[in-house]
Amino acid sequence: MVPNGNNDNNNTAKDYRDPPPAPLINAGELGKWSLWRAVIAEFTATLLFVYVTVATVIGHKRQTDGTVGCGGAGILGIAWAFGGMIFVLVYCTAGVSGGHINPAVTFGLLLARKVSLVRALLYMVGQCLGAMCGAGLVRAVHGAQYARHGGGANELAPGYSKGAGLAAEIIGTFVLVYTVFAATDPKRKARDSHVPVLAPLPIGFAVLIVHLATIPITGTGINPARSLGPAVVYNNKKAWDQQWIFWVGPFIGAAVAMVYHQYIIRGGAGKALASFRHNYISTA
Repeated sequence: MVPNGNNDNNNTAKDYRDPPPAPLINAGELGKWSLWRAVIAEFTATLLFVYVTVATVIGHKRQTDGTVGCGGAGILGIAWAFGGMIFVLVYCTAGVSGGHINPAVTFGLLLARKVSLVRALLYMVGQCLGAMCGAGLVRAVHGAQYARHGGGANELAPGYSKGAGLAAEIIGTFVLVYTVFAATDPKRKARDSHVPVLAPLPIGFAVLIVHLATIPITGTGINPARSLGPAVVYNNKKAWDQQWIFWVGPFIGAAVAMVYHQYIIRGGAGKALASFRHNYISTA
């Protein structure tokens, strides 16, 4: 048990400890191998994620275009590929880099002061480069089929407006990043210690469920690196013209999820207001 500073009331003692906020600027990290090892882990994980998932999309489209005569993976199979890969890769890399594998997740954790600005920027660069390499591998493996079936690039489906696509990306990313915060919350782990929760599992399921809801609208981005990599390799005008949706939407969704979890669910707003009132009364 960790006391909260009130020795007269044991009922207010905290049975968990929140980690201190990460410094916004921590240039000293640049000289640590642990940071570069984490960046390499993010690069590799995002490469594998994009390769497996985009290859699943291309394979499905090839099998259902009438030339192969097979039903393909279907939307459910594609959603399982994305969710399953996130589960596997978060499980494998959580102890090294935190298992972000997504610039939107990194952005949300940066806003919550879980990572420094230096680490966040390097993670995002590694994730985007990994996504490009992963998409490049898919193109190398599938050859002409890659371009023929859209390169796995995220684009708005016919009949949907840019506003609808943006809303789908915001809501989908909110679900994902909120799940990340909830699954890794030290207070939740202490309170629900009798119910073992493997953090990668709910995160993977969040990705799966969001894909089921938004594949028909945008192909599901909720990960700017996943959208950028295929767009660079496929290099199609429509994919580039709509690329902003797959950056603005996820970043807004991540920011809203951070505010909701940290300031409403965790009571950060109430604590800040109580601190303000205490300081005001003390100086009055």
